[in-house]
Amino acid sequence: MAGPGMKSFRSNALAFNTRLGSWLIVLFGIPRFLLVLDANRTGNYNFISAIFVLMWIAPYILLAKNGRKTIGIQRPKNLRWLFYAFLLGAVACSFVYVLGSTLFQDGLSNWFVYISRAYASVPLTELKGPDHLQYFLLFALIGMTFSPIGEELLYRGIIHQSFVAKYGDRGASIIDSTAFALVHLAHFGFVFDQGVWKLLWIPALLWMTLMFLASRLFFFCKTRSGSIHGAIMGHAGFNFAMTYFIFYHIV
Repeated sequence: MAGPGMKSFRSNALAFNTRLGSWLIVLFGIPRFLLVLDANRTGNYNFISAIFVLMWIAPYILLAKNGRKTIGIQRPKNLRWLFYAFLLGAVACSFVYVLGSTLFQDGLSNWFVYISRAYASVPLTELKGPDHLQYFLLFALIGMTFSPIGEELLYRGIIHQSFVAKYGDRGASIIDSTAFALVHLAHFGFVFDQGVWKLLWIPALLWMTLMFLASRLFFFCKTRSGSIHGAIMGHAGFNFAMTYFIFYHIV
């Protein structure tokens, strides 16, 4: 049976405040940033999934049932918006792909070209072989589950709600979207190439801006669906499209 301290910690009044939101940004953001940088250097992405799983279970550790409902863990009020959210996420990703390909072609400054290196754990001959579709579906399934569920529960969920009381939904969305965009500089922006770390200033700023706008879109999907599932589906649609472009237009 939980003691008074645990009950107080799990109450909404103490859980949703700017201190909690700030700590979550730091506690999840810094380790995830460093792990992704290291994975880009070593090619070992095994520990990244563990971070997403921790994000996934965070609401169930930190919040009581009514707190989880407050962040949107509930049945969607508009089920059609789950489909619309997935579609919007895919369209947004298509724009990101076209922009990167138009500006940077297949060079290192193209964010999806650099991110495609994460697929190097599978030999290129296999990715292009008869099992191509199976590999695509496997990577798409992983991309549509681990990060969309974990990141949306954390950023559009707990972190967002922690700033609502002080800044309102719009201000809170700007904060969680900025945190989301900054941490994605580890995926692209700081790049490891030929044994040297580089910061690609202009592509990095563009990438961060795109991730910020994608985050705002995911929040829009959350509000229209009336559930965090809308944000998750938007994010899943984005990642599905990204996997498609990497498999069928880059790799």
